[in-house]
Amino acid sequence: MPFYDKLVRDSIPAIIGRDGKNYSTRILETQEFQEEVKKKLEEELIEYRATANDQDALEELADLLELIHAAAEIHGASFEELEEIRAKKAAKRGGFKERIFLIEVEDDKT
Repeated sequence: MPFYDKLVRDSIPAIIGRDGKNYSTRILETQEFQEEVKKKLEEELIEYRATANDQDALEELADLLELIHAAAEIHGASFEELEEIRAKKAAKRGGFKERIFLIEVEDDKT
């Protein structure tokens, strides 16, 4: 039996069971869950970077978004509260719509 040792979506055990396969799971403690969400975010980001078309990219972005929802809850905030923080930062510092790539900044030291 292969070992996965990773965080999975809530319905994955039921899907595995419907396929007639045996599995084992456990519920993570809070600190473990936080670490596993971080690992899963990295995994999904790597998968997003490897996509070759829009549909695959959107699927991976949806996975990242689901994990961002979970991470916000870990840190005591709802997704709506996280969105408020994002909007405030965007109002103050802008977003990424203009695709600006900073090359260099002159050093004030002479």
